[in-house]
Amino acid sequence: MYYGFDMGGTKIELGVFDADLQRIWQKRVPTPREDYQQLLATLRDLTFEADAFCGQKGMVGIGIPGLPNDDDGTVFTANVPAAMGQKLPHDLAELIGREVRIDNDANCFALSEAWDEEFRHYPTVLGIILGTGVGGGLIVDGKVVSGRNYIAGEFGHFRLPVDALEVLGRDIPRVPCGCGHQGCIENYISGRGFEWMYAHFYQQHLPAQQIIAHYQSGEPQAVAHVERFMDVLAICLGNLLTIIDPHLVVIGGGLSNFEAIYQELPQRLPAHLLRVAKLPRIEKARYGDAGGVRGAAFLNLVNREK
Repeated sequence: MYYGFDMGGTKIELGVFDADLQRIWQKRVPTPREDYQQLLATLRDLTFEADAFCGQKGMVGIGIPGLPNDDDGTVFTANVPAAMGQKLPHDLAELIGREVRIDNDANCFALSEAWDEEFRHYPTVLGIILGTGVGGGLIVDGKVVSGRNYIAGEFGHFRLPVDALEVLGRDIPRVPCGCGHQGCIENYISGRGFEWMYAHFYQQHLPAQQIIAHYQSGEPQAVAHVERFMDVLAICLGNLLTIIDPHLVVIGGGLSNFEAIYQELPQRLPAHLLRVAKLPRIEKARYGDAGGVRGAAFLNLVNREK
């Protein structure tokens, strides 16, 4: 059995998956954000409850809103202060008597999609999250490519490409980013960036859903905005595709529900790729909020043939 914990700032969700990768049990509880011992006890109790349900010990994986540190075994989890700087995998493993695997939640999202029954034959899967920010993960032969610092999927912190400046204007503000730099692409192609770009050009603050509704009704200002946004999105993704050359791209996050993305990207991307490049398959993420627990559980598939 595969146990996947999605540990967020407000809730912890556990999903139990069988040998066929089907979810057979789940439970959700509030996250103890401030008390580390209580956090460990919650994870321990959920694990033992799942063991009782399954009649056996399952393998445990945890997706966190942050980064593991392989050098000292600690985790960086700004949204879960109780776990910040703690040796969470080691401490929990001692409590439950088995190995605990851990990765950031964006990598878990990508892993969940890569192990979809229809997708798992693709050797290289690029998962991209267009939400409040931009994140994602890279899966090669069914395994997460985390990199030296677990930041291999932090695509949102690429800087705006020069071609994007030609579309937006050389004087476009370099929006300050939470990472400490300016001009990171997540501030322009995320859901938040979609709204910021509209406000910048039209001096009107509207939520993304309303802008999209105006676009779908043919309102000229919204149509012009979406044209501009799609150009910038294609430019930014074109750089990623040239570097990674994936077989499949899966898009998640709130903006992934904008269906025009899947019509527009295949038309716009070729102009930003090498001439010999063939477009990867581009799909909307299939698992939504369930992707976190699925991907965390599937961290234990690393030794299983894809």
